[in-house]
Amino acid sequence: MVNLYLVVFTSFWPVTVLMLLWLAFDWKTPERGGRRFNCVRRWCLWKHYSNYFPLKIVKTKDIPTNHNYILACHPHGLLSHSWFGHFSTDTTGFSKIFPGITPYMLTLGAFFWVPFLREYIMSTGACSVSQSSIDFLLTQKGTGNMLVVVVGGLAECKYSMPGSTTLFLKKRQGFVRTALRYGVSLIPAYAFGEADLYDQHIFTPGSFISHFQKWFQKMVHVYPCAFYGRGFTKNSWGLLPYSQPVTTIVGEPLPLPKIENPSQEIVAKYHTLYIDALRKLFDQHKTKFGISETQELVII
Repeated sequence: MVNLYLVVFTSFWPVTVLMLLWLAFDWKTPERGGRRFNCVRRWCLWKHYSNYFPLKIVKTKDIPTNHNYILACHPHGLLSHSWFGHFSTDTTGFSKIFPGITPYMLTLGAFFWVPFLREYIMSTGACSVSQSSIDFLLTQKGTGNMLVVVVGGLAECKYSMPGSTTLFLKKRQGFVRTALRYGVSLIPAYAFGEADLYDQHIFTPGSFISHFQKWFQKMVHVYPCAFYGRGFTKNSWGLLPYSQPVTTIVGEPLPLPKIENPSQEIVAKYHTLYIDALRKLFDQHKTKFGISETQELVII
């Protein structure tokens, strides 16, 4: 209320008017390729951020620059630290590992409603995850574009805890439909260690808080997690992620045919093929990161 008073009823009101005018003028930019500044992506701050865990990205196949791609990322984790580090900054070597490829991190459109925050987010190369934004990037920006989508979204947060390999993916078919409409390849990517960056408290089933979490998720489609990590000192409790390595394995492209209006049966077919490719990627690399040979990827 104090902040609202300052920007509306004091001499600061012209600033509010200017911000609203700029928002109106610039409203569509997050859906028209955004406004990337490579100098922001290369801030030395992000190098410290990536080294904190540390983050590492590994490719399994060269990515030709004469096509566009949708990179499907798993798991979401609680705050998607690895995905931010790899694709919203250039401090883990993306531009050297994938020369000629431009990543566009797609995120919730609501982030672009907030003045100043939207400018910062766009400066990292991020764009809205709306369909119109995706359509623009796949038709108006040439080739060599990689649309980065964390497929599980916020619905997957409830399964994010150390040792978990559960993905919310069965009902996520929109990215496959979009890939079919434009005939772009899907690339699976799995971040080993992303789910281990925070602990999550699981409340007793049937308890008041458990019921509240389910009600809240039903109302706003966001699961309110009770999570914690470390504090500023070594053995303290806090909201900083644990300092643990996260290695992202980027799989090989899965070519899809171009079908302007794919039927549900066609979408389901290629969704299954994508899941098979993701399982194969996970199984090929899991033992390198402390996951037992018998542990499988759980798709719900």
